[in-house]
Amino acid sequence: MAKISVIIPAAGAGKRFGGKTNKIFERIDGQPVFIRTIELFSSRDDVCQIQLVVSAQDMADMKDRFGGHLGLLNTKLVEGGQTRSQSVRNALAGLADQADLVAVHDAVRPCVSQLWLDAVFARAEQTGAAILACPIHGTIKKIADGGLIAETRPREQLWEAQTPQVFRKEIIVKAYQSGADATDDAHLVEMLGVPVAVVAGDGRNIKITTRADLAFANSVIKTLPKPKLNRAAHPFDDARW
Repeated sequence: MAKISVIIPAAGAGKRFGGKTNKIFERIDGQPVFIRTIELFSSRDDVCQIQLVVSAQDMADMKDRFGGHLGLLNTKLVEGGQTRSQSVRNALAGLADQADLVAVHDAVRPCVSQLWLDAVFARAEQTGAAILACPIHGTIKKIADGGLIAETRPREQLWEAQTPQVFRKEIIVKAYQSGADATDDAHLVEMLGVPVAVVAGDGRNIKITTRADLAFANSVIKTLPKPKLNRAAHPFDDARW
């Protein structure tokens, strides 16, 4: 079984979400969003390392409020950079030696089934690079200045990338050595000429960007498909938060 190092970027400003605090501290099903996300990985036997990358301004608050809990979840805090790429690059510098694969997963994407994780991890182990993604079902319009439609684009073969995005350790490290910035890790790997496999995801695997997204995530998190065999119960429950 391949061992996986998980990087969870959480250093973004979250301007579109609004509010005075980082959206990672918002609650979903009674717990902070980022805790729900970490829990996706903390009980898995194939995960050997979890790194949560937070902004410099959130670091002190994170340590004070959640440092002990993160320790029990075997999660290391890493200070992020000015861009998402720099934040991931900072975490790559501290990868565990035993890691075979590296998974990068958004802190604000807590609605992931263990079945989907199993599938994308297995595909990445097989091919070297794999991501979760969903086909686009709506009609795609390119909008010009002034809010007018400039072009209607065919949606066939168009998929929306999700996370986790999973790569052999040597591939993702080499991709980030270029120094380029991207909002998508797979894009940097594609630039190396490395094929990236797509594993069909689910629309419930939403990235929480707005308050409407948070409401949606709260409504679907308990509907996610579960493995037939129950995983070990997690030591944390809602009462602790």
